[in-house]
Amino acid sequence: MAKNENLNMGSKSTVNRGNTTVIDGENIEQFGYKQELRRGMTLKDIVLYGVLFMVIIAPQSIFGEIQQASSGMTPLVYIVGFIAISFTAMGYMRMSNRFPIAGSVYSYVQRGINHHVGFVAGWLILLDYVFVPALLYIMVANWGMELIPNSPWWAWLVWIGAFVIFNTFVNIRGVQLTKGIDWIIFVIEILAVVAFICIGMSFVIGGGNDGTLAVTIDPLFKPEEVNFQFIATACSIACLSFLGFDGISTLAEETVRPEKTIGRGIMIALFAIVVVFVLQTYVAALIQPDWKNTDAAVGFFDSAEIAGGTLLRNILLVVNIVAIGIANIMNAQTASARLLFSMGRDGVLPRVFGKVHSKFKTPWVASIFLGAISIILTYSLHFAVQGEEMTILVKLVNFGALSSFILLNFAVFWFFFIKDGKRTTAGDFIKYLVCPAFGILILGYVFSGFDMTTWLVGLVWLVIGLIVGAVKSNFYKEVPEAFKRLEV
Repeated sequence: MAKNENLNMGSKSTVNRGNTTVIDGENIEQFGYKQELRRGMTLKDIVLYGVLFMVIIAPQSIFGEIQQASSGMTPLVYIVGFIAISFTAMGYMRMSNRFPIAGSVYSYVQRGINHHVGFVAGWLILLDYVFVPALLYIMVANWGMELIPNSPWWAWLVWIGAFVIFNTFVNIRGVQLTKGIDWIIFVIEILAVVAFICIGMSFVIGGGNDGTLAVTIDPLFKPEEVNFQFIATACSIACLSFLGFDGISTLAEETVRPEKTIGRGIMIALFAIVVVFVLQTYVAALIQPDWKNTDAAVGFFDSAEIAGGTLLRNILLVVNIVAIGIANIMNAQTASARLLFSMGRDGVLPRVFGKVHSKFKTPWVASIFLGAISIILTYSLHFAVQGEEMTILVKLVNFGALSSFILLNFAVFWFFFIKDGKRTTAGDFIKYLVCPAFGILILGYVFSGFDMTTWLVGLVWLVIGLIVGAVKSNFYKEVPEAFKRLEV
């Protein structure tokens, strides 16, 4: 069936605001959809959502591991990672400006390249969006068991069950309740980070317990250690630490003026999070300058205990459980539900995922499905491969996210540079050719480091997706209803 070439773009609708004419991102009818979700998110709301999704205190759980891998320069690793992932973030910004609709990379690749390729991108990132809540639930349950020594074995299951029920309930109620809880958790996290930085710097300036500590630039830069290999390793480690920024784009249909707000929110959230990452890891590194002997599992918490005693260590542990168990997972499930909603609405996944709650205006079926999947995955993995649950899920999440990001960068190049003809100025070449190319190269390098198991599982998932896509589209002949409506 021949299709109008402009279908992938959607017809542009404009509206005058003052003396400025802009694309009216709130008019999603221009993209073939009806407004079903409730708008109300502002720039500050989605920035908050983004930084909590990426987790303000995320470095605390992996600080020791990165210290050993980076010769004690964890802060520099995060700076390099921020620069590396920024190329992909700018791609999200460009696509969210042109296509301010829910669905994130699924919608962007669908509109930027082709609806069938868009399904593949959406299917791949499902590995990230559907499995990341399960990964985080396991992390929280492990910390809970560490917080309360000698807990019975079933307490692990209770930790997960309680958080799944709470987060699913909040997600069904809607983003208004979500953002209220986000603000509470945000204040708790910031207070914890500020307390650690103040106590830690005071400890270091005082010389530490033996008077040997001092403020240095070593955690930020050691010229003898920084080379191409270090940069490459840093990209591999830190790119994965910023996963979650893309979740902001799934809130486009619940955000005011999404054509401007979503892209700005992504970049502001990324910049804010890297500043907080660098500050707290710099202080932790100063407290333990002997990076070779930093504990890979609890290195950050060791730094907290050295500077502030057992009380500070336990406070940070509790804050991690609350922040990740509620805010991080809740926001992850919010993004995942919107992705399922978008794909269900288009009929490329079961349409039941596209159902919206009549009162709360949320994709309630998708939210319940995600809660159920998290329970099934965590409990099954716990009994089948106890101790290896996180390793397995991390591989799936990383494969899904990075492969879909590569498609996103290509979509930016294909849509703007090739189809839209934006290649007349130096700025066009930088934005629509150079930046996407760098994004693909960086992600490709990280991708090449995956082990054989990750590749095998990822490729099997891709093949299953191709089969599902073929069945749902009559062997890739049919297009979603939204595209058909654009022909009228």
